[in-house]
Amino acid sequence: MAEALAEGGTRSVAPRGGTGPSPGAFEQLGAVADAVLYEGYLLYPYRRSSAKNRVRWQFGVLFPRDWAEADGPVTPGVSGSADSWYQQTECLLRVRRPGSARVRVRVRYLQMQRKQVREAGHRPVESLRTDDGTVHLTFDEALPRECEAEVPLGELLRGGHTFAVGAAAGEDVETLPEDAGRVVRTREEIRAETTVTAERLSGDLCRIRVRTANTAPAPPPGTTRDAALLRALIATHTLIGGDGVEFVSLIDPPADLEAAVRACRNQFTFPVLGGEAGDAGPVLLSAPIILPDHPQVAPESPGDLHDAAEIDEILTLRTMLLTDEEKREARATDPRAAAILDRVDTMPQEVFERLHGAVRSLTPATPSEAAPPAASADRPAWWQEGADDGLSPASDTVLVDGVPLGGGSRVRLRPRGRGADAQDMFLAGRTAEVAAVFHDVDGSVHLAVTLDDDPAAELNHWYGRFHYFRPDELEPLGPAGSPDEPSAPAPAAAPARHMTDSETPAAEAE
Repeated sequence: MAEALAEGGTRSVAPRGGTGPSPGAFEQLGAVADAVLYEGYLLYPYRRSSAKNRVRWQFGVLFPRDWAEADGPVTPGVSGSADSWYQQTECLLRVRRPGSARVRVRVRYLQMQRKQVREAGHRPVESLRTDDGTVHLTFDEALPRECEAEVPLGELLRGGHTFAVGAAAGEDVETLPEDAGRVVRTREEIRAETTVTAERLSGDLCRIRVRTANTAPAPPPGTTRDAALLRALIATHTLIGGDGVEFVSLIDPPADLEAAVRACRNQFTFPVLGGEAGDAGPVLLSAPIILPDHPQVAPESPGDLHDAAEIDEILTLRTMLLTDEEKREARATDPRAAAILDRVDTMPQEVFERLHGAVRSLTPATPSEAAPPAASADRPAWWQEGADDGLSPASDTVLVDGVPLGGGSRVRLRPRGRGADAQDMFLAGRTAEVAAVFHDVDGSVHLAVTLDDDPAAELNHWYGRFHYFRPDELEPLGPAGSPDEPSAPAPAAAPARHMTDSETPAAEAE
């Protein structure tokens, strides 16, 4: 995820007693939250003329209800890539200090601002070049906004709390040099409200609901999406924290809370735990983009590129290759695009070199039930000569439930409920034959299998195209015709090789 520019924005705080948000509780998520706020704001090559920048703001957009439902009710989902008029977060928390527990909610979004360039006679134009050679383009911008409330948990349990979310209309006029014209920036009023309620489920466990709805009057029928955006909350997301409370992961909850998690209804948003991994749920980020728990910005990332799905190094290199004319247009398109170009053009070599990549961890190979005896701490690292010595995918075995599995073993597929590839879930319960045992560079083990009922199994085996599963996702079976007997490995014609970090089983599973 590309790191976002630090941006302030207005804040309307509605405290309900207490001293306001605890320092750093929300701020520790600042870079991630800003990346969500500006995701897709302006995409490479950062020019107005680029087709991808003519349809903007695709996440977390809340329009006035009548406009959003002009063609029928919206269909809720966990992702905010569909336009809506509301956004709802439900999450679980444990109360650690019943008498003084408080909940804090911060709603963040962008307010669209229409930038119109006008000639000296005030006639609107698409572009204007002043005598100094500077080009000014008509293009829509956006301003960051925040509204916040802090409420005792007891009040939420008794009936909830609603606070206003919005921003005033406004107009700013910038006179260009030599009175060559002006740039007029206009904003319409944003009007919304957020309601926070709580329900006690059992003991110290509560369910919190945060619902933000656009309450502005709808624009006239037939208004285009671009025009309706002036009254919309854009890239809407919510930070939820508190004192004396601890949030529960909705992605990987404790076993005894799985049913309560499944009962949570999140609509047009996806809540994840913030902070460092291992922290006891101090804050929650509910974003219109699906993220993992404890999302982090890579420390090597020098700044925001407005597209978290891309790699900083690739976008930086491509930005460097823009022509002078393309860079002039990008600078005239938006101040944030100009900031990206300035950062790229002045990036020190040592900063650029850090973008090439980083190894976060290397798990040493140690003897275990999931690795053959040859895999020991004395084995050379995967990049060193001799790293593959002693490995034989065709004959290596791995113990599963006390049964050695290797080439020729028959198994039943049991993909994990969490952490498994989504495609693997369709194979649950089917039987397969193990072709080989592979050891990845991080020390993990995967078994390559071919499906028993796959008519192309023999051809796939010949080509070396397999499905890959971890040992704990396989159930040993007996040989064909003797399902009650444990299987024994048989020789398999699979080439011995050692997977690299760019050649993972998931990439070959199809």
